[in-house]
Amino acid sequence: MSRFSDRVEAISISGIREVFEAASDDAINLGLGQPDFPTPAHARRGAIEAIEAGEVDAYTSNKGTIGLREAIAEKHARDNDLDVDPNDVIATAGGSEALHLAMEAHVNEGEEVIFPDPGFVAYDALTKLAGGTPKPVALRDDLTLDPAAVEEAITDDTAVFVVNSPANPTGTVQSPEDMREFARIADEHDVLCLSDEVYERIIFEGDHRSPMEFGENVAVVNACSKTYSMTGWRLGWVTSTTDRIERMLRVHQYVQACASAPAQYAAEAALSGPQDVVAEMRDSFHERRDVLLDGLADMGLETPTPQGAFYAMPRVPDGWIDAVIDEGVVVVPGEAFGEHGAGHARISYAVDVETLKEALDAMRAATDRVS
Repeated sequence: MSRFSDRVEAISISGIREVFEAASDDAINLGLGQPDFPTPAHARRGAIEAIEAGEVDAYTSNKGTIGLREAIAEKHARDNDLDVDPNDVIATAGGSEALHLAMEAHVNEGEEVIFPDPGFVAYDALTKLAGGTPKPVALRDDLTLDPAAVEEAITDDTAVFVVNSPANPTGTVQSPEDMREFARIADEHDVLCLSDEVYERIIFEGDHRSPMEFGENVAVVNACSKTYSMTGWRLGWVTSTTDRIERMLRVHQYVQACASAPAQYAAEAALSGPQDVVAEMRDSFHERRDVLLDGLADMGLETPTPQGAFYAMPRVPDGWIDAVIDEGVVVVPGEAFGEHGAGHARISYAVDVETLKEALDAMRAATDRVS
């Protein structure tokens, strides 16, 4: 008899963590995927006031408080021109749980899940935990996901395909035409388009469009983590059609019961309160992106221009990542995000400009060593 499940044996600790452990304690960390800003004061106050009023001492509704779900619906109307019913929203323990619910509710044993390669590390792992078969699809040269490649990969065994825009690890943004195509593909092939939109408010060029605008077979995952610098609060959500939400709720009620009540009140305040802090963070990331791209270009490294999020993925020579880590800067090997990430490095610019410039000096020294 096996001691552990085959599903757990099929996954391993993220390669990102291995890089962190290899770096020195005083290294500059450009591998961390979280904003370096404080959570907005009005979001913190939302939690504090709810705690002091005794409103967080019991379970909330499985789906989350009605106040939060209404705030999420209003956010989608404001930002995405979508008519979302608050009853078709589940508040989750971050975007990660929302992805997990979607996979568990839609993937049968052996069914295929298509996702970008390179792509967010959870897509492969959550597919395997759901008993599915990962089917990574290589990106275009500009590191965006080609709808034609997704459609070509679909078979009778396909249950889900994942779209992530703005994307982790590439920072790329899918065009409105791409998003319309993804919706068409989902509807015509009767598969779920799982749209990971956690970085949607951190966008520098172009516009974020959700495939939910264009089709029915879509589930949208989002979170307060990146937009409001609330990674530690662990508050995300998923929204889709009523029948899909009902199935995801069956999973959620047993694995989580409900999202943390204090975090729900903080998220409601973040979504409903002043949004100027979001623009301020986005503008800061935009400035940092330009500093990083200029520095990488000076080193002769080719980098597709990230239009959103806070990551860049330059093409790097052999030995470059180890040399950079030796110089005291943590970056993540591209292959940690899939086999097609080989030859790239993911760099997070969620640090202040001075720290970024210091890191670029170290990268320049490393580039000189391996050139």
